[in-house]
Amino acid sequence: MFPVSVIIPVYRDAEALASTLASTDLSAAEVIVSASIDDESLHALRLARPDLRWIDAPRGRARQMNAGAAAAHGEWIVFLHADTQLPQRWRRAIAKADESGDRYAIGCFRFALDSRSPFARLIEAGVRLRVWLFRLPYGDQALFMRRELFDHLGGYADLPIMEDVDLVRRARRCGRLFRSRLCATTSARRWERDGWIRRTARHLALIALYFCGVRPDRLVRLDPARRAHPNPHGGHISL
Repeated sequence: MFPVSVIIPVYRDAEALASTLASTDLSAAEVIVSASIDDESLHALRLARPDLRWIDAPRGRARQMNAGAAAAHGEWIVFLHADTQLPQRWRRAIAKADESGDRYAIGCFRFALDSRSPFARLIEAGVRLRVWLFRLPYGDQALFMRRELFDHLGGYADLPIMEDVDLVRRARRCGRLFRSRLCATTSARRWERDGWIRRTARHLALIALYFCGVRPDRLVRLDPARRAHPNPHGGHISL
């Protein structure tokens, strides 16, 4: 079986990362946790999980994912958010994409939230519609692609937001999007904290502004959640 590397960027989110590692079977992959160099909150988890590869990188999700990819040995790379859990048979989805040769440039899983709220179901439906219409998954759907193509594209652009959208758009110029029916489940904690409607409306406004040409550095300043919670990994854009 071809080698797969799972790269998890994390910043001050040890609890979510520990939950993901405990709930997701990653035994068939090289797992690289790319931590910010100024993050001391992961010390205990590092000691508890010496089976993982821990690397330090400059702060910022794009930078940390690029650093993880540079250290990876897998033929395929999966970019997994610290608060997102892969489905049980996630390896099969990548195998199907691999069997297609060069037909697919990038792949994703179906988006799901770990909440019973009806708002969660509406958001999930909206994400499925967006992916179906525009072939545009986001990072919390566990994007995966061949290492060779990732390197060819130059990796993630050094953007403070929308780095996943930028990568998907560039990758799709090289091939199709593989959409797995299996669900990658993301924590709903930020929607519950900010309010389901408020957070979703803000996400829609940010993505609309991005496609209207507003620069990512300006989008960050327009996002009150990022100003209130300066964690560079705290701004899921999911609808």
